[in-house]
Amino acid sequence: MFAFICSISFGQNRVEAEKIVDEGVNYHDKGDYEGAIAKYDKALELDKDNLLALAEKAISLLYLEKYEESIICCQKAIATHPGETELKIVYVTYGNASDALKKTDQSIEVYDEGIQLFPDFFLLYYNKGVSLSSVKKDDEALLCFQKAVMLHPTHASSHNAIARVSNTHNKRIPALLAYCTFLSIEPQTYRAKENLASVLKIMKANVEETGEKTVTINISSDMLGDTTASGKSKENCFASTEFFLSMAAAMDYDKKNKKKTEVEKFIGKFEMLCASLSESKKDNSGFFWDFYVPFFIEMNDKNFIETFAYIAFASTDYPDVAKWLKAHQSETDRFFEWVKSFVWETN
Repeated sequence: MFAFICSISFGQNRVEAEKIVDEGVNYHDKGDYEGAIAKYDKALELDKDNLLALAEKAISLLYLEKYEESIICCQKAIATHPGETELKIVYVTYGNASDALKKTDQSIEVYDEGIQLFPDFFLLYYNKGVSLSSVKKDDEALLCFQKAVMLHPTHASSHNAIARVSNTHNKRIPALLAYCTFLSIEPQTYRAKENLASVLKIMKANVEETGEKTVTINISSDMLGDTTASGKSKENCFASTEFFLSMAAAMDYDKKNKKKTEVEKFIGKFEMLCASLSESKKDNSGFFWDFYVPFFIEMNDKNFIETFAYIAFASTDYPDVAKWLKAHQSETDRFFEWVKSFVWETN
């Protein structure tokens, strides 16, 4: 009977503690991290090893830049609740705190431990990629970001990371595909504005106006082909697509196109890009061809290019963009529904 009464008491304590944790989360969401921690501590007085309280306290400590204390909370949560599903976010917090202390090797070990336990949790791969990228291990980081988007295809930050790593290494078309996917998901933030600028730069990177009636197209050897010894295209080779995009960019300087708006010019180039991707898909392979290209081929097939273009420019102050978006709400709604329901290649 005594054991039964104790069990009821502990259960009641846990329920009450988690109500207080909810109050703490509200404080955290309002930016009052000290107030949140006070609530979590109160919950832990009721239930000393409460997992939710430990997990949330670790996050608030992280936001307060009290990294060592955050790590202690994470370690306690892991030690007292082995195997619990809620630990997956604890491993993310633990890794973040370690990374903030410049203990990158430790953060990667933490993420790897978390991945062993929770192999389908995308944030562990994404954050491991961030740590790897911080120490210039970009090839390994890219693989982590790719795994993250395969697990969660609408995670904007993973697309953002893939785009930026690819762009850093002059992989223009892979970067363009990831940037544009990001803009399909998150079109109006400060990151969207930065990423649109990168997209526009990539789309005319090989073309410059060198005279009143002269346009120069810089064609590198890579754009003429990139094959293996057997004559097959290398993985993630976009040589022909980059070539056709450069040709399309040169048309911006044609007299008949000079009066077009930036969005209208973008639409023309993007339609040519998608047509090139569709034509070349069967002869190419690699993550970017398998994961990203079908998205843009279907976007073109469903006549969403114009809608996407105006959505992609939503972070600008062009009056024609605001006017179009206001007049075409139903089209933008359909576009976002399509993005949400698109079936990604995740194998």
